[in-house]
Amino acid sequence: MKKKTYSQGTGRRKTAVAQVRIMPGSGEILINGMPYEQRFVSLEHRKAITKPFMVTETMGKFDVSIIVNGGGISGQAGAVSHGIARALLKEDEKFKPALRGDGLLTRDPRAKERKKPGLKRARKAPQYTKR
Repeated sequence: MKKKTYSQGTGRRKTAVAQVRIMPGSGEILINGMPYEQRFVSLEHRKAITKPFMVTETMGKFDVSIIVNGGGISGQAGAVSHGIARALLKEDEKFKPALRGDGLLTRDPRAKERKKPGLKRARKAPQYTKR
């Protein structure tokens, strides 16, 4: 039987879910089979994805394979970042203070609020008319 040579972490943000596997390697990051630079064009999203590696000073030491679905681009970038941080924590427990200090292990609970009856959106009421 083969020995497991990767660490896995699941990241979530809004309605996006990312399943992350990291293994020792050259630093290649693949998201849904394509390089992350193609999937995330914005520099802000790319920084969010690589932040766990910057914080733990492991940039270029792990190959990352990610399956992400649901949500939009920003939610997916946040989910990937959360998943990478969790996978790094499983790889080495010494990373916990650094990751916790930058808030990378905490799941961001913010999500879209549901629409309420009688309102146009979650909180926007129709314009009041006196006469």
